[in-house]
Amino acid sequence: MVDPLPRRFLSSHKSLVTVFWIATFASLFIWQFGGVSTNLYNVGTGFSFFRWSSTAAAAGGFPKLRPVSFNLTDFGAVGDGVTVNTEAFEKAIYKISKFSKKGGGQLNVPPGRWLTAPFNLTSYMTLFLHQDAEILALQDEKYWPLLPPLPSYGYGREHPGPRYGSFIHGQNLRDVVVTGNNGSINGQGQTWWKKYRQKLLNHTRGPLVQIMWSSDVVFANITLRDSPFWTLHPYDCKNVTITNMTILAPVFEAPNTDGIDPDSCEDMLIENSYISVGDDGIAIKSGWDQYGTTYGRPSKNILIRNLTIRSMVSAGISIGSEMSGGVSNITVENILIWSSRRGVRIKTAPGRGGYVRDITFRNVTLDELRVGIVIKTDYNEHPDGGFNPQAFPVLENINYTGIYGQGVRVPVRIQGSKEIPVKNVTFRDMSVGITYKKKHIFQCAYVEGRVIGTIFPAPCENLDRYDEQERLVKQSDSQNATDIDYEI
Repeated sequence: MVDPLPRRFLSSHKSLVTVFWIATFASLFIWQFGGVSTNLYNVGTGFSFFRWSSTAAAAGGFPKLRPVSFNLTDFGAVGDGVTVNTEAFEKAIYKISKFSKKGGGQLNVPPGRWLTAPFNLTSYMTLFLHQDAEILALQDEKYWPLLPPLPSYGYGREHPGPRYGSFIHGQNLRDVVVTGNNGSINGQGQTWWKKYRQKLLNHTRGPLVQIMWSSDVVFANITLRDSPFWTLHPYDCKNVTITNMTILAPVFEAPNTDGIDPDSCEDMLIENSYISVGDDGIAIKSGWDQYGTTYGRPSKNILIRNLTIRSMVSAGISIGSEMSGGVSNITVENILIWSSRRGVRIKTAPGRGGYVRDITFRNVTLDELRVGIVIKTDYNEHPDGGFNPQAFPVLENINYTGIYGQGVRVPVRIQGSKEIPVKNVTFRDMSVGITYKKKHIFQCAYVEGRVIGTIFPAPCENLDRYDEQERLVKQSDSQNATDIDYEI
């Protein structure tokens, strides 16, 4: 006699998760110590040039070797964790900017703790951090510049008016690489988090790294940690590669420390990284309500793969809620989300407008989560009263294939509404071990779509049922049925 699916799954899944964990941490070891081959060329400055191997270049299209290289110490920097090195960074980057027509330059940050105020990058530049190098952000906000609100937000996100700029910033750049041998950029965000909770800040906190209106950007082989706000924020950028990264913040009491926030970006690769932060691991955005609609720059053509993520407060991977410029053609594959509140989430609300369409989640493992898959259409947070409450977003063509896991309280919660129905959702090859044995563990409201083959747990009645050969078995007549239970 063959065991029923739940029993077979639960008995075998411990082995599956064990193998997945071993593979994940082996991969992390390979990424940090050998997965991206490099060649180092000494150029007589006491440091070395960094060159991507042909394998890495083929995978990510990385820029070529820089013709000149400088050490941060050439400009008087002292890496004692106390001396403020802002002037040294600014002088070095200004020097590199003079080589833009010759292929740019590389700034090497040697071992040490390099304290500095925020600074700007330049085009045709590589910032390279030695494995024992740590760039430290000054914590006093008086050293952080104020910038106008982002045009697609119209608001500082936390306060009206100006916002603090990022610690490492860039605008209108081309061909920028931030990399190293797993050196660190540390935002020292503890002071910012405390002041935010105590409501002592008059402006929105700044990200750790923000690159705006730029193209051909690479982040690789470094650690980003303890950002005051969002950690890595590419804004309206094209051709961005983020690979072999470690992004860290405390999983509690580090508010809004998202890992990576692609915002109105296109043609982006995020891969081979570990993220454990105090908010969403990754949050894809494209502007907020009427400001995002007017700005009109979607996030599209984004591939996210081979990640391990932890988010105790929010979700491993989110789309929205600021998605008014539209989000499309997103693929998320080979992801482990562990010990988190939610797995993969799409969130929006009336007033957003825009669309989320052509989204694929493939080969996602959920380990010890409260809710696995979430679509939420009442995330009612708005910049001001100027939004159009009749601007209803469109959610369609969302595919979940190869969803596995254990210890999940509610595997699926898709909450469409009469005004924002969720259309053409597909589930295929799903087997998620549950911790809640009663009803309402696959929750739906105003959802239209299909289930192909047998999945566990049993799907809600809103979805059409197809066999493995994609032949219709049972058509739903209850697509508007509501079965949402926030008590579990």
